Amino acid sequence: MTALFEARGLSRRFGRVQALDGADFDIAEGEVVALIGDNGAGKSTLVKALTGNLDLESGQILYEGREVHFATPHDASRLGIEVVHQDLALAPHLDSAQNMFLGREIMRPGILGRLGFMDTPQMRQRSAQAFTELGSAVRSVVVPVGAMSGGQKQSVAIARAVAWANKLLFLDEPTAALGVVQTRNVLDTIKRVRDRGISVVLISHSMPHVLEVSDRVQVLRLGRRVATYQTSGTTIEELVGAMTGALDNQEGAA
Repeated sequence: MTALFEARGLSRRFGRVQALDGADFDIAEGEVVALIGDNGAGKSTLVKALTGNLDLESGQILYEGREVHFATPHDASRLGIEVVHQDLALAPHLDSAQNMFLGREIMRPGILGRLGFMDTPQMRQRSAQAFTELGSAVRSVVVPVGAMSGGQKQSVAIARAVAWANKLLFLDEPTAALGVVQTRNVLDTIKRVRDRGISVVLISHSMPHVLEVSDRVQVLRLGRRVATYQTSGTTIEELVGAMTGALDNQEGAA
């Protein structure tokens, strides 16, 4: 299986803490890979390093077989890579449509666009459509995000990433603030995104969700990848054992 996106030997230290210690990662085109690990295993740090949000001390990142360096998140976005971080990275004073198109604003045609006037109706229409497709809890595209519930904010961040990703989507604990219905919508969205040929990296503590939507599971512990499993051939008990070190797993276990 040829990797769409691959990391080799990534290392990053914060003071005395070795957050990444030669971490590896890979994902193929159109694949859903779950990235799991206990708190402090390095999952979020790895995602930030892979998407231009964190400088590395050593290691390689390869995209479609060639080495790349993402100095900023925009570098990753230009290659069709989007991410939803745990902090969501939303502008609270802007409404959901403005957040959807933040940095990608649609300008009005003609001289008005050249003068800086945005096509607000079109951005709101496309945002509403994205929320509907996601089945999100967002009911208005004109309410400031800062006035929304945690679940609604999560829905805005996920819808934005899904709308712009055309190669690879990272979701860091995407269902953490959602209710049962919204969680089901997110899991269904992951499947739909995969069916469009877009790869998805799911970081989650929910083992049932991991087993439901992923094709493979990669386990991080103490900043390193310690095991890889085909989802169809593993169990919750095995995954938890790999996360905690209760099992003596080897790299590439599946």
